[in-house]
Amino acid sequence: MKAQPIGGRLVSPVTLVLSVLVLLAAFFGAQRFLFGFNSVANINDGYPWGIWIAWDVVIGTGLACGGYALALLIYIANKSQYHPLMRPALLASVFGYTLGGISVIFDLGRYWNFWHILFPTYQQYGSVMVEVALCVAAYIIVLWIEFSPVLCEKLGLPGLKKFTDKWMFLIIALGILLPTMHQSSLGSLLIVYGAQISPLWQTLFLPLLFLISAVAMGYAVVVFEACTSTAGFKRKIDHELPLIASLSKIMAYLLVAFIVIRLGDIVVRGAFGSMFTEGVKSFMFWVEMTLFALPVAMLLSPGVKRDAKIYFLAACSMLLAAVLYRIDAYLVGYDTGPGWHYFPAVPEIMITIGIVAFEILGYIYFVRFFPVLPGQGSDQTH
Repeated sequence: MKAQPIGGRLVSPVTLVLSVLVLLAAFFGAQRFLFGFNSVANINDGYPWGIWIAWDVVIGTGLACGGYALALLIYIANKSQYHPLMRPALLASVFGYTLGGISVIFDLGRYWNFWHILFPTYQQYGSVMVEVALCVAAYIIVLWIEFSPVLCEKLGLPGLKKFTDKWMFLIIALGILLPTMHQSSLGSLLIVYGAQISPLWQTLFLPLLFLISAVAMGYAVVVFEACTSTAGFKRKIDHELPLIASLSKIMAYLLVAFIVIRLGDIVVRGAFGSMFTEGVKSFMFWVEMTLFALPVAMLLSPGVKRDAKIYFLAACSMLLAAVLYRIDAYLVGYDTGPGWHYFPAVPEIMITIGIVAFEILGYIYFVRFFPVLPGQGSDQTH
């Protein structure tokens, strides 16, 4: 199962559609930088964090936790059997975090001052936001170093690969520490909002809940990628199926812990009534919990026949639940007071879709021409 490029044509109907979406995002992005926020976004003083922050940072980095989640298994739990899945997971993490970090500039009013975050004289050391910004920036560098052996193999740089291999233990350690810090801190960011966040989401357990959901998202993304890449590139899934089954089960147990902690916390805080009395917020809460519970039922219930389709559907349900949980916590469950409303404008949505399209394009390019996916010998289809 040594990693190999799968080859094939880069230009296809899928990549052409993705390219169009990227170009549309570039158009609206240029409009934002030339004419300011108001030309493309509905962000306002009451809702300064719109869909860009909610998706690109809060959700996007969670969806990019595949490399982090696998690293916990491979390098901490010493489960080396998962190593064939590491490179594709790491590739998704590289693109997810890199584009998430870059896209933050869209959300900065004075984007030309973004470098301030890197200089101690501008930093507020008691700020969770500073910790998130510095950790994400550092983790992007760490991810590219972790991914560098793939580039070295393709470009023929044995000397550089030997050097990075020598110090990879330190890079991997940072690659586990940094996401643990900033994924939990994404929950901590909401604690300061106090009563502005609905009691369905506002809790001192937010750092733990965000961390658990991030790790579960990481395993779900790995399963999702494995299933979609085998279908999209007409590859056999036989070799990866036992690993996918095992990861899915781990994900299900994490979801059990998440559901128990979340529901138990709501009851202990006396917010049980909010699950039924807050209108749209209560409805979104139950949609979330249903989507969180479905993978548990599919993966842990006795008598359920489990195959690649079940693992794929469970991963999709988990990812939808986690996406909704983070959107609800940052946008739906947030109420800054009367007179303020927010719904993303079309250009905001198109920029977000374009960033996702660029990630998918980058993934397709790298798996076709770089040794990322596990090879399948003579059975591999191009």
